[in-house]
Amino acid sequence: MNTSYSSLNTFRSCPLKYKFQEIDRIKTPKGPEAFFGTLIHGTMKFIHQGGFLPPSEKDALNHFSSKWNSDVFDDPMQERAAFAQGVKIIQGYYRKFRPDEAKIVALESYFSVEIKDEKGVEHIISGSIDRIDKTEDGFEIIDYKTAKKMPSQELVENDLQLFIYLLALLKRYPEEQKNLKNIKLSLFFLHHQAKLTAVLDEKRIKEGKTLILDLIGEIEKSDFPAVINPLCDWCGYQKTCPMWKHKFKKEDVDSVKQEEVINEYIELYYKIKSNKKRFAEVKSKIDEIMENEEVEQLFSSQGSITKRYRKTFEYDEASLRRILGEKRWLSVLKLNESKLKKVAETLPSSQKKEIEKAKKLKKETFTLGVKSK
Repeated sequence: MNTSYSSLNTFRSCPLKYKFQEIDRIKTPKGPEAFFGTLIHGTMKFIHQGGFLPPSEKDALNHFSSKWNSDVFDDPMQERAAFAQGVKIIQGYYRKFRPDEAKIVALESYFSVEIKDEKGVEHIISGSIDRIDKTEDGFEIIDYKTAKKMPSQELVENDLQLFIYLLALLKRYPEEQKNLKNIKLSLFFLHHQAKLTAVLDEKRIKEGKTLILDLIGEIEKSDFPAVINPLCDWCGYQKTCPMWKHKFKKEDVDSVKQEEVINEYIELYYKIKSNKKRFAEVKSKIDEIMENEEVEQLFSSQGSITKRYRKTFEYDEASLRRILGEKRWLSVLKLNESKLKKVAETLPSSQKKEIEKAKKLKKETFTLGVKSK
């Protein structure tokens, strides 16, 4: 398979979006966020690719302004906020760093690395690294981020993108395999002018390769379900996606009737939810009355309420196993899926795959989730 970090990450967030994007090749217009990110990345490249005299802050701001495209934005206020944020990022970068001090080896460097699976099949992961710097004792890979939120250090150390970039660097400079401790992998959050850095060892490299091969395996056997996630609001496939396309349906006789049914269900859902809470409160009061009256049944003009006890027992497993014998003991055990998942997390990748192969669909049911406006 030929793939990229971006494609793998898309599959992890929503398999259907992966299908639309990578298999069906359905094009979507670039949204404001994607445009902004691309322009900021382009401006950072402009800042650092200068010759003897690097661009000044004014030069960088002029470059940013000249590439700005107002047509991407539907909301004028959103456009003004985005432009102001871009200016702030560039000014902040010049305040904190001197572009001419960085010892840059490469900018937006294209790469292609190969990973073989257990069957010897070669998979190719390609992409582009924003920046590679030479440090005193090694290298630093820098990936620019325009997001406002910063992840935890733990997430950075397990970041799949940085791992793939490390593989690319090691292919470019094979001798650095012996110098892993001096290869920094950094996410540079431009909004905060802050870097989060990780250093990976051989064990983490092995784990990263396993994760990639597991993802590729999932893709190859996937039926590409749609998954609602926080990125849906920025997805260009909403009008095609079964999770969202009803929102864009043109109004007709059927849609008016559907609206009535949908609204009735939402009203009933919240009414039942509210009644459940009240039911629990009244049940507690009934129990209190029974305790005070020292009775097991209450009567009113509308009927009666009877207290019925349901006892749950637990058994001494060692005694029960001895009494039943091994064969009968195994027949009374019930597989607990949640416990199986916890145990599976501790197993090697090969055994996890065997467990997946042993899994078969018994039945499929559904529930209806409700979200009010």
